[in-house]
Amino acid sequence: MADGELLLSKGRYVARLASSDADIAAAQALRTLCFRTSNPDQDDFDPNCAHVLVEDSRSGALVCCFRMLVLDGGTHVDTSYSAQFYDLAALNEFEGRMVEMGRFCIHQAYNDADILRVAWGAMTAFVDQNDIQMLFGCSSFAGTETEDYLDAFAMLKHRHLAPKRWLPRVKAPNVFRFAARLRRKPDAKKAMLRMPPLLRTYLMMGGWVSDHAVVDTHLNTLHVFTGLEIGAIPASRKRLLRAVAG
Repeated sequence: MADGELLLSKGRYVARLASSDADIAAAQALRTLCFRTSNPDQDDFDPNCAHVLVEDSRSGALVCCFRMLVLDGGTHVDTSYSAQFYDLAALNEFEGRMVEMGRFCIHQAYNDADILRVAWGAMTAFVDQNDIQMLFGCSSFAGTETEDYLDAFAMLKHRHLAPKRWLPRVKAPNVFRFAARLRRKPDAKKAMLRMPPLLRTYLMMGGWVSDHAVVDTHLNTLHVFTGLEIGAIPASRKRLLRAVAG
């Protein structure tokens, strides 16, 4: 897939791959704005990733971006961004191609559900065209106060923990072991209201999470490792995603 290739055009939004240093700089600038970091949001993973830009075709404004790191199987998972925070040794046995989706953000000035739909449609097109068998990454909750998200974490514990064969182990020094600590029954309505939209979409497709959250003071977030085996996505969900991607 060539840089700059159009992935999807739906309504007023267009998703394409970054084709220049200026495109990547624009994505980094949006990330810096959304993640509210004092320094430009850029790292050593950026040069090795494909960067997806979602733009408003009416104004040309960049409204959403994310990056994808393609890995030729689980033996390379330790080179991912997520591996800095999670022990992913269990995933070494995964044989298919994988992609790590990261730094996902939507401009705060754009409150339009179609942006997320177009982003997932673009991701679906990329996954299909590159024969990806697993999608993974870190799904973030804003802020580092666990009290704000106890129902959401309880819901993750009761319904969405990773299969034991893929379960990430603790690596980061500061974590919230919600699966071990929480005894509450989740309030489903409160849980879904507090669940980040990106994570909610993963879960609707059959995604799963780590049994602990990492407290990331650098980005002022709590995040959970999230995995989605493409072959496990329900057929009805695949049809919806491919309808968008098509």
